[in-house]
Amino acid sequence: MKTVTLRDNQTKKEIDLNIYDSTLGSGVIDISPLNKEFGLWTYDNGFGMTAGCTSDITYIDGAKGELLHRGYPIEYLAKNHSYLEVCYLLLEGELPTKEEFIAYEQDMRIKRYPNEGIKKIFEAFPDNAHPMSVLSSAVSALSAFHHQHLDINSEEEYQDMARRIISKIPTLCAYTYRNSMGYPLVYPDMDRYFTENFLYMLRSFPGGHEKISDIEVKALDTIFTLHADHEQNASTSTVRLVCSTGAHPYAAISAGINALWGRAHGGANESVIAQLEMIGDVNNVDKYIAKAKDKDDPFKLMGFGHRVYKNFDPRAKVLKEIRDSLQAELGINSKLIEIANKIEHIALTDEYFISRNLYPNIDFYSGTILSALNIPRSMFTPIFVIGRTVGWIAQWMEQKRDTTNKIVRPRQRYVGPTRRV
Repeated sequence: MKTVTLRDNQTKKEIDLNIYDSTLGSGVIDISPLNKEFGLWTYDNGFGMTAGCTSDITYIDGAKGELLHRGYPIEYLAKNHSYLEVCYLLLEGELPTKEEFIAYEQDMRIKRYPNEGIKKIFEAFPDNAHPMSVLSSAVSALSAFHHQHLDINSEEEYQDMARRIISKIPTLCAYTYRNSMGYPLVYPDMDRYFTENFLYMLRSFPGGHEKISDIEVKALDTIFTLHADHEQNASTSTVRLVCSTGAHPYAAISAGINALWGRAHGGANESVIAQLEMIGDVNNVDKYIAKAKDKDDPFKLMGFGHRVYKNFDPRAKVLKEIRDSLQAELGINSKLIEIANKIEHIALTDEYFISRNLYPNIDFYSGTILSALNIPRSMFTPIFVIGRTVGWIAQWMEQKRDTTNKIVRPRQRYVGPTRRV
């Protein structure tokens, strides 16, 4: 084990702090003795330099633009495996065999149906309620129907719980949308694959025969895969924090949904489309690019740059190919995509963007793809929820199994008044 020595020059006191290696990326320093010996906390605004857990699920190298799930590059998984195969990988640790996947996928189909009592929750909300507020409430209520998951004591119980929430989230999302539109609810179709079934539940009416193309299913399935997990982001950290209190897993997922709702997180793809609509015409692009470059102008170009990636987001590269396929096979030639294409070309060739690592991110492409699939903008973030649920629950399971797990309790730097009386 390696150590680093910390010395207080004033008191001449020294302590050794242990350094733990990682299989990939930066190692970590155990600073737990720091307060006892020196009376200090570390200060890390936004926790961007702090590891709050040990994980073997997902690894990100922002400098290289690399994202691995259980050691598999995201590009490989998105092009060679379905979303449910990736779910199996995240939950079980390995990709499934053909026989394992058949049994797994069949079990997931059976678990799509929520208790009928859930429907009453949707009826209680106004039609104009944001889908994320309705969805988080429905998921929280789901914990009341599956109270048995509060105390999990076996691997079988872990997997049963995880499969149940992953299967039901698309149903709840579809119910949320249809209720907001005043449409009758459509039950899941047992004969359809996970992603096709979700599109069917969004679009169909009783007795109807909605045609859903293979390219549409592939595009949305890929979006789910690319959103499956992304290490310790804000919503995942929220799920882990709630897990540390011993709360019901579905309560933790509901908290994650609320964290994802923010425009700085999962709501960013909505903002991308809103901005493209604001630009309005491809002839206006140069004007807005100039505004983005003007340091005195508050305008910011949405869908570029990333908190972690300082290179091209690997997920964005995959989505660019999907978007191009959609354009070619479905004949999509919308004004929004035309505007997006020009902005993308400028950003990838203009030194201003290149020098600042302002590459198109996943939100830039996912919004235009979802629009091409005729999915309402209000449903963009709920679709993010569908993809990310497996990551949240895999992280919850990892946190729960950790025998060193403590309730999350950050410290603070206090700058208020000293004692007055």
